Amino acid sequence: MKRIILFTALVVVLSLQTKAQKGLKEGDKAPMFSGVDQNGKTVSLKSALKAHHSVVLFFYRGQWCPYCNKHIKELQDSLSLLSGKDAYVIGVTPETKENIDKTIKKTSAGFSILQDKDDEIMKAYNVNFMMDEATFTKYKGYGINLEDNNGNTRHTLPVPATYIIDRSGKIKYVHFDPNYQKRASVKLLLSKL
Repeated sequence: MKRIILFTALVVVLSLQTKAQKGLKEGDKAPMFSGVDQNGKTVSLKSALKAHHSVVLFFYRGQWCPYCNKHIKELQDSLSLLSGKDAYVIGVTPETKENIDKTIKKTSAGFSILQDKDDEIMKAYNVNFMMDEATFTKYKGYGINLEDNNGNTRHTLPVPATYIIDRSGKIKYVHFDPNYQKRASVKLLLSKL
């Protein structure tokens, strides 16, 4: 019971911390980016949009987050449906390559996942926020050390936002909710593709 109350309190704290972040809006031009995925392949938004009708871009906190793993697993389980609509899926996380590998092991993700090593993609999409010291310490007490997971001391996490970007580079759909428990469902994404 105590753990549930503390967990709920952490949701409220993180929601308050991320209220300032707004993310990008439908109709905005999507910032271009590139990175190296878990397979060593260079992935760029520009190239993905040339080859596909749209891109489903999502940000996730890390392999330690059960909500992230559930969402990634759902995306993977429905990957053929998303690909059937000519969508290319890209995940972005601040985590290190080793932790991306843990995510893949937990979720069987077969799509590209990029490490946002310097927070550049998160900043471009305005989904980044800094976890305060008290919350960092609480997470550490649960065995979640952002410094180890992300390979830096910034304590930066993304709001777990999801964007659908059309071939012209415009954002067609946005799911942005500071409550990390809420994610865009695959059913909803399919209806927007």
